[in-house]
Amino acid sequence: MTNLIQELQWRGMIQDIMPGTEEQLNKETTTGYIGFDPTADSLHIGSLVPIILLKHLQKSGHKPIALVGGATGMVGDPSGKSEERNLLGEEVLNHNMVCVKAQLEKFLDFDTSHPNAAEMANNYDWFKDFTFLNFIKEVGKYITVNYMMSKDSVRKRLEGDNGMSFTEFTYQLVQGYDFYWLNKNKNCKLQMGGSDQWGNIVTGTEIIRKKSGGEAFAFTCPLITKADGGKFGKTEKGNIWLDANKTSPYQFYQFWLNAADADAEKYIKIFTLLSKEEIESLLAQHNGNEHQRLLQKKLAEEVTCFVHSRADYEFAVKASEILFNNDTAEILQQLNEEQLLQVMEAVPTVEFSKTIATAGIDIVSFLANTKIFTSKGEARKMVQGGGVSINKIKVENIETIINTNGLLNEKYLLVQKGKKNYYLVVMG
Repeated sequence: MTNLIQELQWRGMIQDIMPGTEEQLNKETTTGYIGFDPTADSLHIGSLVPIILLKHLQKSGHKPIALVGGATGMVGDPSGKSEERNLLGEEVLNHNMVCVKAQLEKFLDFDTSHPNAAEMANNYDWFKDFTFLNFIKEVGKYITVNYMMSKDSVRKRLEGDNGMSFTEFTYQLVQGYDFYWLNKNKNCKLQMGGSDQWGNIVTGTEIIRKKSGGEAFAFTCPLITKADGGKFGKTEKGNIWLDANKTSPYQFYQFWLNAADADAEKYIKIFTLLSKEEIESLLAQHNGNEHQRLLQKKLAEEVTCFVHSRADYEFAVKASEILFNNDTAEILQQLNEEQLLQVMEAVPTVEFSKTIATAGIDIVSFLANTKIFTSKGEARKMVQGGGVSINKIKVENIETIINTNGLLNEKYLLVQKGKKNYYLVVMG
């Protein structure tokens, strides 16, 4: 059994830790849990940190429980929020939970023949028949209002303009009871989470201590930040999701590949399962050779294979080469429409009449009509200088005719102007 806390500390994944936690994990196989919020039908890359914490827990010989908050999802956690969120209906939550469970099953070992097999839990199972009167009698009496109001997540909201509803105020009791229930029924002695969850987690250990005299331990992981101060996991298009239908494997790969050097040095420790020796070797190769982006390439490979598949990673690498290498005409022809549009996501699109293309049009007129060039003279000059390619094949002379024969997926042409400017022409 490896020392989990030491492993996580060198990875930069421990912020707060309750006294005795490391000793407990070194003493015996321990059951630990993390809660997942089913407010969407997919987890996003922010959820990768708790997933990887559970993965490390299991890899170290301990037993992970992934708690999907069917009940708490109806309430809303105020931690890190400036205002109350919209509450979801039971039908939407149930759909979301099915999707989230399916995702979690990809990352953890649920084989019951193993002594530390992962388990799923849903707190709706123990809250659905819990009446309000029973809750305030069984749980509320153990935690004082003073204690609840001292929590940062509560205090910040009370000091803000919008205040805080009673629903959200009681959230820490609900989450605390989850820990108590799992402690009592599953012998779960450890809760993990993001650093913004520390107050809620400690409330759980208090309820366990006061209500049953049980043992409970905890630690949190720092919230992931970017070196430039931007929000981790967000792009101009929104969240980076784990669901391939929401964020394609190609876009997912690109997100990690484009990490800044300072971020990649941090992310390689947090988001991969590479050993300390492998990571230190990578860092040594990367330092002084930053232009080769060795770190980013390895990071993108490891995380894309972990979340999607080796085949998805290999496609992403091939697709990435299309815009950066000139000898990729064959790969371009192999892409289906969905893949082509993924790769061309950031490339400006231009509409052109398919009727005109069917009749045929000379390359110079085509380039001017699409406004890719401001004039026929400019277009002619660039073609003659060898600076125009269609579908990654250089246009050799100004007599070239554009027609529908060479369309990608019977609809598109990729025009390259100079070394770096691309346009996706859509025939309509």
